Amino acid sequence: MPALPEPPPGDDTDDAPPLGQGLAVATESLYLINLLLLPGLGFLLLLWLFFRHRDSAPPLARVHLRQTVSASLWAGALLILANLLIVVLGGYQAAWTWIIVILYFTTVHATLVLLGILSLARALAGQPCRYPLVGTLLS
Repeated sequence: MPALPEPPPGDDTDDAPPLGQGLAVATESLYLINLLLLPGLGFLLLLWLFFRHRDSAPPLARVHLRQTVSASLWAGALLILANLLIVVLGGYQAAWTWIIVILYFTTVHATLVLLGILSLARALAGQPCRYPLVGTLLS
């Protein structure tokens, strides 16, 4: 089997990841962990990353950090709002409870997860991402 030809000297063919890509992927992963696997713990780890790297992170990672923390704060606020709506409409024993829970999870929660998946794909590609509506809280 013939050997592959060596690239000419000075040819920049190395595929080095963009600066901050690892941190961007970690933040998007923690955002999804917060929404899907370990709520609370994922958010605390995301906040820890945010406060540790908010000023020193490369631009790519800084954008992903701000977006994920902002979207997580919005997710928490919307969850609290859904619970308040349940209480106002008769408490957790009322028939409205399941309607609100199902609507919340099929619209709000699913949308936040989809945004997280798309942003994780952009972070893996080394590209910045901006969450529509929910990503502007910390901008």
